[in-house]
Amino acid sequence: MFEPLPTPAEMAAWDQAAIKDYGLKAELLMENAGACAQDALEQAYGSLQGARVLLLAGGGNNGGDAFVLARRLLDLGALPLVLHTKPKSAYKAEAAYHLDLARRAGVELAHLPLARAAQILDAQAQPDVLVDGLLGTGFKGELAPELAGLINAANRLGQKAFVLALDIPSGLCGTTGLPKPVAVRATLTVAFHAVKLGCALPQAAPYVGELAARSIGLPLAATQAAPAGQLLMTGDLLELAKAPPADLHKGKAGHVLVIGGSEGLTGAAQLCGLGALRAGAGLVTLACPRGVLPEIKAAMPDLMALPLGPVCAKQWSPACLEELLPHLSRFDAVVLGPGLGRNAEAAAFLAQFAAAFAQNFSVDFGKAWAPPCIIDADALFHLAHSPKLMAELPKNAVLTPHPGEMARILGMGMGELQADRPTAARRFTQAHPQVLALKGAGTLVGQNGLLHLCAIAAPNLAVGGSGDVLAGVMAACLARGIAPLAAACLGVYWHALCGARLACEFPGRGNLPTEIAHTLPLVLKERTQC
Repeated sequence: MFEPLPTPAEMAAWDQAAIKDYGLKAELLMENAGACAQDALEQAYGSLQGARVLLLAGGGNNGGDAFVLARRLLDLGALPLVLHTKPKSAYKAEAAYHLDLARRAGVELAHLPLARAAQILDAQAQPDVLVDGLLGTGFKGELAPELAGLINAANRLGQKAFVLALDIPSGLCGTTGLPKPVAVRATLTVAFHAVKLGCALPQAAPYVGELAARSIGLPLAATQAAPAGQLLMTGDLLELAKAPPADLHKGKAGHVLVIGGSEGLTGAAQLCGLGALRAGAGLVTLACPRGVLPEIKAAMPDLMALPLGPVCAKQWSPACLEELLPHLSRFDAVVLGPGLGRNAEAAAFLAQFAAAFAQNFSVDFGKAWAPPCIIDADALFHLAHSPKLMAELPKNAVLTPHPGEMARILGMGMGELQADRPTAARRFTQAHPQVLALKGAGTLVGQNGLLHLCAIAAPNLAVGGSGDVLAGVMAACLARGIAPLAAACLGVYWHALCGARLACEFPGRGNLPTEIAHTLPLVLKERTQC
């Protein structure tokens, strides 16, 4: 269901553990990396017999990987030329070892002084394949002007060549996936052992091209001894959405309660309920102020309703709480927030509900647990303005903020958060026990500091109401008995697949949030058939 997604620092620690603790030679690991790069290149490009290959080798281990690949390409009948940014005598350790091997094998090598690198590269004959071995995952900070110029020149050559990046495109931050300020634009990036966090983030897609992870022989024990702090979601998550048994009835398929909907905001709660139904919930009840009940029932008879408060009430208030609490024991999962409203009365209702739900529910109603809860939409708005409410929330709750809501909760700028979403998500999950689903391109689901990334970028999900549908999907997963963290991951991945599928039918976007919900069972059907 998940694959490791190390940061550059975590990957470096794995490498060092393999060398120091398990006795693997650094030269062997570099040879393995070059062999993996050769294999991936052959698979993607085809026969390399007679191909003109220009390899750019930096001064560190990434350059050493390029030396290995050049030697192996020569043996395949390709015509490799390596331009190295350091003089031969300046290379150290395993990089120097493989430089000497390449030289003795007959590989053509030439020094590429950084001061004139861009001009020299511009004068090169057009290669068939361009290999980027300039900077590895250890690159930090901003590119020096000479290196930025060299990368820009490489990208000019790359417009008419197949571009292979070794481990990571040079100039790309391995943690944030952002160019610093430019990066090589690869056709294929071969990730050694595992894809690095930055390369999996959506903003890195224009630079990494196709991503291929290849094992270089690190012992599993070395990686398990210091697990990565991030994991990549995979299609195996859908195994949690098991086919229903033949004798299933609605009472066993999960009962979801959506607490939301108010004057002018009934659509959000209805979309949430629709998402839960399309994700397989047997029953969905919408708790709402009594005054908006006719609007809700007329628009969506698929939902049951639980009207609360005075006859004419169209907004949430603490008066609704006393009627609501005795019903909570009937439900398997709760969504709180879609269309709740942002007025002071709604805020007061939320504060009192959180206290009652978290502290008194089990005592008053004789239950050893409270149904798991999704905190979404307007509930998150109030939470951001009353941080002390966080302590009142159930520990098994799932919070689903979009970037603006997350920035308000953390008290930081939107630009700062978006520039490094993993750090922001980890900061929250290390401080709070609840599950976090930080929405957006590259949604992150985390708990206790461990992050799970959905790398599916789906612009078709960028439409009002999409998040309400997602909250309903998560609630349906919770109502099946799936644990909160797994339910959040499954909901996010399933929802993202719907966005990817809708892109085929609506390539210019334009799909409705209801269509996202209607696509949920179709995605499962297609994945099962495959």
